[in-house]
Amino acid sequence: MFAYIMRRLAMAVFIVLGSSFVVYLLVAYSGDPLDVAIGIRDPVERQALIDSLTRALRLDVHPVVRYFGWLGDVVRGDFGLSVRTNQPVNDELVGRLLMTLKLVSASTVLSIVIGIGIGIVTAIKQYSGFDYVVTFITFVFFSLPVFWVAVLLKNFGAINFNDWLRSGAEFPPWVYVAGVALAFGLAWTVAGGPRRRRLVFAGPVALAAAALLAFVSRSGWMLDPGLGPVVVALLAVAIAVGVTALLAGLRNTRALVSALGTGGLLAVVGYFPLQAVFDSDGMNVWRALVVSLGAVLVGVLAGVTAGGFDRGLSARTGAITGLLVAVVMLTDRALRSWAAYSGSPAIRNRPIKTIGDREYRLEGDFWVVANDTFSHLILPTLALMLISLASYTRYSRASMLEVLNQDYIRTARAKGLTERTVLLRHGFRNAMIPLATIVAFDIGGILGGAVITETVFEWNAMGRMFIQGVNSQDPNPVMAFFVIISLFAIVANLLADLTYAVLDPRIRILD
Repeated sequence: MFAYIMRRLAMAVFIVLGSSFVVYLLVAYSGDPLDVAIGIRDPVERQALIDSLTRALRLDVHPVVRYFGWLGDVVRGDFGLSVRTNQPVNDELVGRLLMTLKLVSASTVLSIVIGIGIGIVTAIKQYSGFDYVVTFITFVFFSLPVFWVAVLLKNFGAINFNDWLRSGAEFPPWVYVAGVALAFGLAWTVAGGPRRRRLVFAGPVALAAAALLAFVSRSGWMLDPGLGPVVVALLAVAIAVGVTALLAGLRNTRALVSALGTGGLLAVVGYFPLQAVFDSDGMNVWRALVVSLGAVLVGVLAGVTAGGFDRGLSARTGAITGLLVAVVMLTDRALRSWAAYSGSPAIRNRPIKTIGDREYRLEGDFWVVANDTFSHLILPTLALMLISLASYTRYSRASMLEVLNQDYIRTARAKGLTERTVLLRHGFRNAMIPLATIVAFDIGGILGGAVITETVFEWNAMGRMFIQGVNSQDPNPVMAFFVIISLFAIVANLLADLTYAVLDPRIRILD
């Protein structure tokens, strides 16, 4: 294993060297960084700036020689001087990189989880109405350019929505209510199951959706949202049952007891004591992580206590239940601070933001800042997620269909295994092997899409630094962006290769 990793890293070094050499020459011949001095009228000042840039960027030597000088600086951790800001690139690189990682990680995780989940369901329900509708929607999203999706989200997801909130979240026109009800009714008709049952329940589902929209509007829930202990408890029960049905099956009473015990302990017994932790002055991200890890530990202990022939399965069921219930409780507390965030002078009841990654004038506690981070993150995350979601859905569907037609799946069913065991333990795990490669390649695509998305939403992150460097003929920020993205792509591909051995025991990475 160690020798394999070393060989891959050595190959990666040569790939980065060759590609960076080509990109550096392209940047060097694409424009003259000294053009920035054209607008300076004072000849002395202009000549001083030219001399300074010539020394800093080594413009008095051939680009090939200049590349090796730049490479030596990069090896020492110095990405050079930015012509645009006249400051070292390293000074702004860390902050911009963290913002890009925040955006890309959120969109990547959501697109992988949701896309693979939808793809697996469509494979199981092949040639059903649900399959056809999802196929149509995914192909539409796959063909849309990311900048156009971002602009639509800014207009309809932020500007119009903020106008509605600022007007008091008054009852929407009946056309919108009818549209939402019709969408839910049609979604139910293609969800699967016997046709008669789908047609019978389509009407009640549509009416329930319209009634829920009317309640949310009339009660002003959108202006001052929250879940409360009762809804949190009901969601905890639903999470416990859903996780158990997915991982162990509802017939596994030990796993069901561990999940329900975890959810009940956290949502019923621990709800009000945890509010004291959430409302404390020292609440921060680390305390939220501690609470989440504590919930996972509670689930593990509940699974071990419940016992059974497979304590590991019960412990995993309880741990996942505990984590999801902790997320629900943290979300409930953040929602109850939404009114304070939206009504602050810096926000002025227009909470969904379209510019930047934060509101620097905002003052408030941890939850107000968390809401501000979420409001700035939601639209660019959706723009990136919707584009990559389509590819994950199609690839996971195709991979799952290929696996379900294999002989060992028919053998597993012939042995009398439950359909859940066949799909999850035999089908899902093997279907993930080709998807590991897709995830590794898609990271580069998401980072490329982030360049456009950050420009549309004016995020001062890596993508915008790249665009500004190209427009101002500033080579060092462009090369810094290229090196960082190359390293991420190489690490992602290496992790994909190692994942193969984890997913498929037949694959061995030998020294």
